[in-house]
Amino acid sequence: MAGRADSTVLAGARVVLPTGTVENGRVIIEGTRIAGSSAEGARTVDLSGHWVVPGFVDMHNHGGGGASFTSGTVDDVLTGVRTHREHGTTTLVASTVTGEMDFLAERAGILSELVEQGDLAGIHFEGPFISPCRKGAHSEGLLRHPDPAEVRKLMDAARGTAKMFTLATELPGGIESVRLLAEHGVIAAIGHTDATYEQTVEAIDAGATVATHLFNAMPPLGHRAPGPIAALLEDERITVELINDGTHLHPAALQLAYHHAGAHRVALITDAMDAAGFGDGQYQLGPLAVEVKDGVARLVEGNSIAGSTLTLDTAFHRAVTIDRIPVGDVVQSISANPARLLGVYDRVGSLEPGKDADLVILDADFTLKGVMRKGEWITQPVPAAV
Repeated sequence: MAGRADSTVLAGARVVLPTGTVENGRVIIEGTRIAGSSAEGARTVDLSGHWVVPGFVDMHNHGGGGASFTSGTVDDVLTGVRTHREHGTTTLVASTVTGEMDFLAERAGILSELVEQGDLAGIHFEGPFISPCRKGAHSEGLLRHPDPAEVRKLMDAARGTAKMFTLATELPGGIESVRLLAEHGVIAAIGHTDATYEQTVEAIDAGATVATHLFNAMPPLGHRAPGPIAALLEDERITVELINDGTHLHPAALQLAYHHAGAHRVALITDAMDAAGFGDGQYQLGPLAVEVKDGVARLVEGNSIAGSTLTLDTAFHRAVTIDRIPVGDVVQSISANPARLLGVYDRVGSLEPGKDADLVILDADFTLKGVMRKGEWITQPVPAAV
């Protein structure tokens, strides 16, 4: 049941704040925002035995609920957004996949309208400026070098809503494109790359700040040729994306990233495709056919992993229960860090007075029980208001 919580106190839960976890805490909602004090007559929701954490922020997501952000209609995109909201993602960036330049520019125009009306937090262009050596589930025939003029074309088509570009920065035009993006306040992310350690350092020095799904679609860590992974993990300027679905990463790899980068430099993402929250079956990822079986998406031709079917509530649950990452560190990685990168931390990413009332209710086992976005229950927790 959905409904606006105009004046509500969520009481009795463990509340995760930027300063730490408060036992038997209270979160006060007035209209669409978190308040510092409650009005007289505010209704109270007893959440004893639960956790209250900030709404999740997903900066790398291609779709869900059977809908693709790359090729779907406006209604399809909104279906995907709603699907992920039901799983706790209250702030979402729509990611595209490799396509013809004119098609991507057209998609940028469509998606930018949804950003402007508040349904999306921005656009992430993953491809076509990536390496054919590490293309993953991208169509090789549509790949191109990261020409700054073409990067600028997509930026212009997005009308100020482009938040991130994933680039193979070792390709011709890569460093110049990184500099262009940095100058315009757009994230340059290193990914789908065959770069050496030295080439990766050069890109970071030019202004790259994110590693697109670290470990995946890049050379493995080597003791004589450390490649991009070592450069991305060691540099404090880089935030590393991690797909914690149990398929993309071995738990030891996730632990390595947390240990070496620290929780303040990790962003948990889904890299979800349209099967997320929808089920097994046949799908399209751009022009490529994908089969989802037992929740794992792979290309029909070549068998490469093709995005994920992950939702962030599952990523949170795995991180705490399987990977044994402290709850506060997971909250930082799944909410605060991506919010800061996207430039929206003044509104979302933590439970603080004045920010949007975006929050997630979890039970004692870290299973999602409720989601609120801007004071509206997307999924209402079982405990009744009193």
